[in-house]
Amino acid sequence: MKTPGQVDAMRATGLVVASALAAVTEAARPGVSTADLDEVAEAVIREAGAEPSFLGYQGFPASICSSVNEQVVHGIPSREQVLGDGDLVSIDCGAILDGWHGDAAVTLLLGTPRPEDEALSSACRSAMEAGIARLVPGGRLGDVGHAVEEEARRRAAADGREYGIVADYGGHGIGTSMHMEPFVPNLGRAGTGMRLRTGMVLAIEPMLTGGTDETEELEDGWTVVTADGSRAVHWEHSVAVTDDGPRVLTAPAS
Repeated sequence: MKTPGQVDAMRATGLVVASALAAVTEAARPGVSTADLDEVAEAVIREAGAEPSFLGYQGFPASICSSVNEQVVHGIPSREQVLGDGDLVSIDCGAILDGWHGDAAVTLLLGTPRPEDEALSSACRSAMEAGIARLVPGGRLGDVGHAVEEEARRRAAADGREYGIVADYGGHGIGTSMHMEPFVPNLGRAGTGMRLRTGMVLAIEPMLTGGTDETEELEDGWTVVTADGSRAVHWEHSVAVTDDGPRVLTAPAS
């Protein structure tokens, strides 16, 4: 459990992450490499007096994860990976400020987007928001995964498509470490699991694909791709459970 003051400290970190993602969103366009985007994010984080939490984490070599098209999560930024018109790129970013972590992700559609990519990303973001809405005192962890799953399936039906809900990766507790208990699955049964309490902070992060829910890890030991080559999207926020409802710590400043 975090105290209100500690949640405020995590909000400060979350604002750094939000600023970094906003800068990357502004810089992302066809012709830019994912390494360029990594440099943008790291500069914003360090200028704020924070540190990139991804850089060096279990050997990860960059400050963001940049996952392009069929890559689901943990893509490694590269000079050789130059973004093109119509590409889909998920940017996951983390920072540490005064010992507290923040973690968030957005999916960007570059140039002229494909309508099916727009629908997929919108569905994933909506599923994340549905999960966030369930972060209330007295609720259950299963309520969160259930809400994510139900919204993803509702949007798939409305879009006339089948979306894969990636089950092998999900959200997590966050605080003085980037990854803490509990694991937050993106599927679940309502009314089951850990009781949610004021002061918990959880990262909610669904990943959807335009095809299978099965994934594979590449030989680099990090990059996760869809098993069938379908495109994938990823949205994430770090959120505190409060008596006044969910507080999204990585939301942009209003």
